Amino acid sequence: MDHWNAIETHPASPIKALFDTNPDRVERLSFEQSGIYFDFSKTHMDSDLLEKFTDLARARDLAGKIEALTTGAIINTSEGRAAEHTAERGIGDETSVHHARLLRSRMQALVHAIDAGALGEIEYIIHLGIGGSALGPELLLEALKLGDEKYETAVISNIDGCALEPVLERFDADKTLIVIASKSFTTAETFLNASSVLGWMREQGVTDPFGKVVALTANPEKALEWGIDESRILPFAETVGGRYSLWSSIGFIAALTLGIEVFDDLLAGAAEMDRHFQSAPLHENIPVIAAFCDQYYSQARGCETRAVFAYDERLRLLPVYLQQLEMESNGKSVTSEGKPLGRHSSPIIWGGVGTDAQHAVFQLLHQGTHLVPTEFLAVKEPGHSLSEEHHRGLLLNCFAQAAALMAGQTSDDGNRNYPGDKPSVTILLDDLDGRKLGALIAFYEHRTFVNAMLLGINPFDQFGVELGKETANALLAGGGTMMDPSTEILKSRAFTA
Repeated sequence: MDHWNAIETHPASPIKALFDTNPDRVERLSFEQSGIYFDFSKTHMDSDLLEKFTDLARARDLAGKIEALTTGAIINTSEGRAAEHTAERGIGDETSVHHARLLRSRMQALVHAIDAGALGEIEYIIHLGIGGSALGPELLLEALKLGDEKYETAVISNIDGCALEPVLERFDADKTLIVIASKSFTTAETFLNASSVLGWMREQGVTDPFGKVVALTANPEKALEWGIDESRILPFAETVGGRYSLWSSIGFIAALTLGIEVFDDLLAGAAEMDRHFQSAPLHENIPVIAAFCDQYYSQARGCETRAVFAYDERLRLLPVYLQQLEMESNGKSVTSEGKPLGRHSSPIIWGGVGTDAQHAVFQLLHQGTHLVPTEFLAVKEPGHSLSEEHHRGLLLNCFAQAAALMAGQTSDDGNRNYPGDKPSVTILLDDLDGRKLGALIAFYEHRTFVNAMLLGINPFDQFGVELGKETANALLAGGGTMMDPSTEILKSRAFTA
């Protein structure tokens, strides 16, 4: 049976009509897990389409692949290893889970030592990383900060000096801790920034800058070679991918700044979503249903993008985090067997923050020619102490946009006609704490995995990232490497007076 053909030729009813013919639609397409409410009812998903996707998932042995992921089997086939980010939160191969707990105890001991003044007086922390070594930690700090943290932090990823220099001007070198996060401990951008920070510390009179460096890496031998004391090297497993690594020692800055208890809550919330993902039947499995929606709009409706809008300033970095998680994982053109994929892979993820985005990009969503599945995230409890009207207005704007996208509004004046029938998903958190954020991020990880399994691709390699690195390294090395005429002229114009 051609499962994809059954999905792509499924007759689509307008979303409003689906509500009219199914009084229990909201109940059947809404789910609650770990203090998060997921509402898929404003999509074109119906019971027949859900059944067709379930048939596809069974044909792809999705249940078997979920078991393989969450038990430490080799699921990253191109690199011949497991993908064990769930082991960091207690779900996986018993040996790997035990090892992760030992490493977390080591991280906890270093946090307590720094808090107790073992590295001297610390007021500032500079976290240096890029990609998964920076996006996850920065998201945690931004989403969970309370405003009374013990340390002032800066996460630096870009090699543009405009990112680093203002931090160095603001921080006191004598009271600064450097955290270098790199899975391989060879990342060029990270170590250019690290060299500049160490140079700044020496210029400011710090006699032993390396005494205030912590390394987070899956290659501890390289960190030792670089000159970092073993007591300040926090390893993590090679089987934990970079964009899935915030649960490991890569999350050290969050544990140090926000507290070990908050970090433990983060892991606990993710584990709750892991267990749901493992045990819930496919038609009630939240990451699975989200992926079904993703694939419907990508394959059957030709949608090339998905928009994510966080109606909470604390989650403003979530769309950026998801860009790496989803597009680096599933931005592939071949299957895991190396054969042409023959269909769309990851959508382009974009988005912003409500209510700002309403006055910028929502014109296109309501009246543009592109069909854009949209995701709204909101939090019931505000993260501030201002008037209740701030949060009430924020939430009602969020709900109104989703309702308006679906309902539309007809008018004889074409300029004021809104076609409606635009799909959206709303995710509502009870409040924003470590547990809910952990569950939310784990939901997105598993959703990404399901999308990959339905397509038959490997979401755990990222060879496409390497090509740009290799080309940049060739240019940086010089040696007479000639590029295309356009690139040679750009080089000439940029580096000549």
